[in-house]
Amino acid sequence: MTVLMDGKKLSEIIREELKIKIQKLSEAKRIKPVLATILVGDDPASATYVKMKGKACESIGMGSRKVELPSGTSTDSLLKVIDDLNKDETIYGILLQHPVPEQIDERKCFDRIVSEKDVDGVTSAGFGKLSLGIPCFPACTPAGMIRLLEEYQIELAGKHAVVVGRSSILGKPMAMMLLDKNCTVTVCHSRTKNLSEILHTADIVVGALGKPEYIKGEWLKEGVVVLDAGYNPGNVGDVHFESASKKASFITPVPGGVGPMTITMLLSHTVKAALEKNKV
Repeated sequence: MTVLMDGKKLSEIIREELKIKIQKLSEAKRIKPVLATILVGDDPASATYVKMKGKACESIGMGSRKVELPSGTSTDSLLKVIDDLNKDETIYGILLQHPVPEQIDERKCFDRIVSEKDVDGVTSAGFGKLSLGIPCFPACTPAGMIRLLEEYQIELAGKHAVVVGRSSILGKPMAMMLLDKNCTVTVCHSRTKNLSEILHTADIVVGALGKPEYIKGEWLKEGVVVLDAGYNPGNVGDVHFESASKKASFITPVPGGVGPMTITMLLSHTVKAALEKNKV
């Protein structure tokens, strides 16, 4: 029997736990964790994501500060905004919404965020720490997937995990986190040859390539654990759910699987940053 990994339900449980932590922080220090979001330009999808994150903050008693900048903003201007937020003692997390307009050096701006406020896990230093097993805030979607695996008590040590996708905010950090959990990890991508053969050896498959229903059930072996991090038009993931669910022991649906966990981990990281900063 295939078990659906319910990210929506787990997300709700975690958010209730965060409410309690925020209340304790308020009682002990009279402090409210605040997440700052920076939106450059007027991309509709990005604006929607930022709005969702603001509502999520409010729903658990966190504060949010939205910084909106015009599409013509320069790298230097954006760096100044980030510097100001780094210095602001009331801000515990900083999120620069991706993508930024092409004239901006996005990597330089990501790396300007100080590590203790890098709650979205986007800095080069953060990825370096993650790769070396040094405590840090990992990228939120991989963190959410690891949390799902833990919730469903899925054994990871010694398992072969195949990550399909190598982005800096998803595929690569997920590979590092699985490696840290003692998996044997294979990372595949657009130039990988014989993908179906590689996937057939996998105990755990992570779909993170951004192509709708690309990974087919016939490529997978019986009992595989499938984490679908894709979200494409039509509410479909990177895995062909109908065929994959016939093979999988555990699988995340789209929507309702990995997606809800991403923002929840962002909230969790911000609350953790506030608790650590204030020694609560």
